[in-house]
Amino acid sequence: MHHSVAILELYSIARGFEVADVMLKEADVELLMNRSICPGKFMIFIGGESEAVRQSVLAGEKAADDAYVDSMIIHNIHPDILPAISGTNEFDEVEALGIVETFSVATAIEAADAGLKAADVKIVQMHLAMAIGGKAYYSLAGEVAAVREAVDAGVAYIKEKGLLVHQVVIPNPRKEIIIDRI
Repeated sequence: MHHSVAILELYSIARGFEVADVMLKEADVELLMNRSICPGKFMIFIGGESEAVRQSVLAGEKAADDAYVDSMIIHNIHPDILPAISGTNEFDEVEALGIVETFSVATAIEAADAGLKAADVKIVQMHLAMAIGGKAYYSLAGEVAAVREAVDAGVAYIKEKGLLVHQVVIPNPRKEIIIDRI
């Protein structure tokens, strides 16, 4: 498990590859994901020890120059975030479902982390910028009050950055809507 993770988003795919190389040469970090995302943006996702991640991100932001969109660093990331990025967690019964949608991948991950740390909820999934116009969303499940608390914690962070698209809390959702069928 990585102590810290970070994401840089860029407007340029070509610059993205260059920035990823700069980041990896700057500090001892692991490249977790390095790919284009919709709509023609690029995402660099790294992990490692806190100081190495910080140094790598600073170098990446400088190298990104005018192609920079957003970035984030999370120290001591909630352990359910990375598995949710890789797939969908299924649940037998869900009392409430919260969905938060943002304009930024980095902001979605930070907000989900804040929500998971604020309340006793489980993350169902994270959908990061593919086939949704560069936006990102995540869904949380649990008791109604806990889901509302977790959604509010994430939304508060997103609003500070001005990147909130929308959020909902659905009590007693039908199971069919919980899993992303795209």
